[in-house]
Amino acid sequence: MIRNYFKVAIRNLRNNKAFASLNIAGLAIGIATAILIGLWISDELNFDHYNPNHEKLAKIMITQTHHGNSDVETTITMPLGYTLQTKYKDLFKKVALISFPGPHVLASADKKISGNGIYAQEHFPSMFGLTILNGNIQVLSDPSTIMIAKSLAVSLFGDENPVNKTVLLDNNLNMKVGAVYEDLPENASFATTTLLLPWTNAMNSYLNSNTNWHDHNGEGFVELNDHVTIEAASDKIKNIPTPFIKEWQETASVYPLEKLHLYGEFANGKPVGGRIQLVVLMGFIGAFVLLLACINFMNLSTARSSKRAREVGIRKTMGSLPVHLIAQFLIESVLLTLFAFVIALFLARLSLSFFNSLAGKHMFIPYGNYWFWLLCIGFALFTGLISGSYPAFYLSSFQPVKVLKGAFQGSRYNSIPRQVLVVMQFTVSLCLIIGTIIVYKQILFAKNRPTGYTRDRLITMPMTTELNGHFDALHEELLRTGVVTEMAASSYPMSQFNGGNSMDWRGKDPGFIIFFRNVNVTPEFGRTVGWKITEGRDFSRAYADSNSVILSEAAVKTSMYSLSR
Repeated sequence: MIRNYFKVAIRNLRNNKAFASLNIAGLAIGIATAILIGLWISDELNFDHYNPNHEKLAKIMITQTHHGNSDVETTITMPLGYTLQTKYKDLFKKVALISFPGPHVLASADKKISGNGIYAQEHFPSMFGLTILNGNIQVLSDPSTIMIAKSLAVSLFGDENPVNKTVLLDNNLNMKVGAVYEDLPENASFATTTLLLPWTNAMNSYLNSNTNWHDHNGEGFVELNDHVTIEAASDKIKNIPTPFIKEWQETASVYPLEKLHLYGEFANGKPVGGRIQLVVLMGFIGAFVLLLACINFMNLSTARSSKRAREVGIRKTMGSLPVHLIAQFLIESVLLTLFAFVIALFLARLSLSFFNSLAGKHMFIPYGNYWFWLLCIGFALFTGLISGSYPAFYLSSFQPVKVLKGAFQGSRYNSIPRQVLVVMQFTVSLCLIIGTIIVYKQILFAKNRPTGYTRDRLITMPMTTELNGHFDALHEELLRTGVVTEMAASSYPMSQFNGGNSMDWRGKDPGFIIFFRNVNVTPEFGRTVGWKITEGRDFSRAYADSNSVILSEAAVKTSMYSLSR
């Protein structure tokens, strides 16, 4: 019986090549889109899950409350981290403090390679599950030893084993390579970090000896002890900073690392979502595209009902039961869907490189993962059953006497489901088109919005080479070449002002606390980036401006708000 179903199904598809091709093409495009979106969603949901211990990791965070308004900060003070290490061993198995990532230059022989690095305490590599290829995972306990990623090791030393080799760090300090670790996957918090520097190194003295409870200048991570929950740990440590902060209320907490990527937005001290909203949106888009393909399949199948009516009439006359006809049509639908699935895999493979560049990822189709095949084949079968269900029940309901007499017209009510499907198809299509236009316009707006400075021909480079400390000479030489029109130095790039300090001014409400993002610049900075001075004057070497500041319009409005309170 089953074999006969398949034989009839293949015969029908072969005899109706145009119909089969159109239906397979529509389903294939829908399934290919769903596969690509599914790969992206899987990549996002598995962020930082490469580490088998990821469920026990959390980030130390602080919440600052001023006049009932709470702000969550991921930057912490070093004394808070040291307190968690020494006095809360019942809660945390390991605690690791790190610096902000930054560029560093490693030199060996005639090679100089730039790598993104952090200063980290010795527990950091084991907490984050680094796979050591050469050397010892505990090398960061030595202030003269570094760890490098495999990609950086290959760039610097080729195929040689770099362990115990000496490199020059930032043209300033000789360091020994103590270990090489496997590069982290791209869906990891420290995927771009290729260099780990010892926390106790003298170059990190600003952080490793900092005892200021007001100076939030680093990050911290913890590994929870067994049977310790995030809620219990946060409740026990929340009041640690409170006695040291008088100007505002400050509390500490730990936040699950596996949730930080998707649920990293906070409002008034509470998580309110984040990237998970984009994940959900993409899931809806994938489901809608697949729904359109299924509706298209149903409409095409039911549109051919008159051509299949005589077949249904003869088979019912010969003794076929409705269940046999339903099974026949469902098998045809599933078989067609499986053909579409094979083509969809090919289409997904062809478009994956473009999709990766669009999404900023390096995803791949996991052909060797049996879960992937189980999920995809089950998904294809489910799609075939859903898309073929209405045509199967519709066609199997024909009355053989009317069909064979040629009197079959179909009830006027029979067209209602098709009309509903068509309206639904156009509605979903219009929603997707309108949504795409809105998103495209938002992207254009974000791309072309006024930034307050001129981005054209503006180049930023870190001063971590031997040029560091020779700004005046470099500035003079570059201007003399005529290649550049102006040059300036700053403590942060234009797109990343990380520094933050509270400020006071005459007439300021003592209870009004706000942190300003600030950057130290040379007098040429304004002319280099092309900002516009609306009041006052720009910095100039002709004046003693060492104690002067330039405020943005937003900073001025904030200070005026404080005066009017």
